[in-house]
Amino acid sequence: MMLNRVLYRRHIAFAPAMLQLVSIVCFLCDLGLSYETNETVLRDAFTRHGEIIEVRVICHHVTGKSKGYGFVKFASEDGVSSALKEMDGQVLDGRSIRVYHAHKQ
Repeated sequence: MMLNRVLYRRHIAFAPAMLQLVSIVCFLCDLGLSYETNETVLRDAFTRHGEIIEVRVICHHVTGKSKGYGFVKFASEDGVSSALKEMDGQVLDGRSIRVYHAHKQ
């Protein structure tokens, strides 16, 4: 029980630092991806716009096939702004993509 309290207190102590880190991370959402687009292709397409922290193509949990959308997480707002301006409407793997800020759910 004492160990749980110590871990809980450590988590709370680091929470403000964690919130500060999260506040500088920006998300983009791409809809209309080709079902053949993978995370490597998506990263390569967006990497010129800024430092990328994470790229995810969302796949069906049973088949493992792409659902046609994904997320690109940038380290700065400048990367997001550049990608929004230049990538929205571009063709990637034969399909026109829509790029916009993802909404938290």
